[in-house]
Amino acid sequence: MRYQISGKQIDIGEALSAHVESNLNETVGKYAGRPTDATVIFSKSGPEFHCEAVIHLSTGLTAQAKGHAHDIYAAFDSASEKMDKQLRRYKRRLKDHHRERVQPVELSTAPSYILASSESEDDAQEQDLSSMIIAEMETSIPSLSVGEAVMQMEIAHAPVLVFRNEGHSGINVVYRREDGNIGWIDPRNTSN
Repeated sequence: MRYQISGKQIDIGEALSAHVESNLNETVGKYAGRPTDATVIFSKSGPEFHCEAVIHLSTGLTAQAKGHAHDIYAAFDSASEKMDKQLRRYKRRLKDHHRERVQPVELSTAPSYILASSESEDDAQEQDLSSMIIAEMETSIPSLSVGEAVMQMEIAHAPVLVFRNEGHSGINVVYRREDGNIGWIDPRNTSN
């Protein structure tokens, strides 16, 4: 597994890096066999240290957790406990409700754009669409079952997830509704 351990305006020593690597190896080893990379970022806000950890698994799952405490090691341990809980839930759901995935998730890329928000409706009408784009990048679209997509969205605490449906290879969307339920958009062309 590749590690990227860094600090925002803080020096990260070798002892902390070793602690992070051994702890993440142990946590991920219990629940997920094939992690690809982990990113851990430490920062300080006032008297508290903050830790944000993100782990990408070969199954397509991205688990992330945040922790904070007055000690930098305690901040990481807090994030690590949350990560452990997420991965435990993920593994339990796979065992209970889904087949075990033997092949890694296929990822396809698509362009992704960030559009500038307008202050008022008059400003939005005056601008044409091309001037509103402020960033252009590529994003990955995983090929998942609907159940795996919902699980990925919940574990990542994301409000929405775009994915390629393994059943028919069409682009689908799952999202969290205001009433707390999950919505699923499947725009298959059924008119033939």
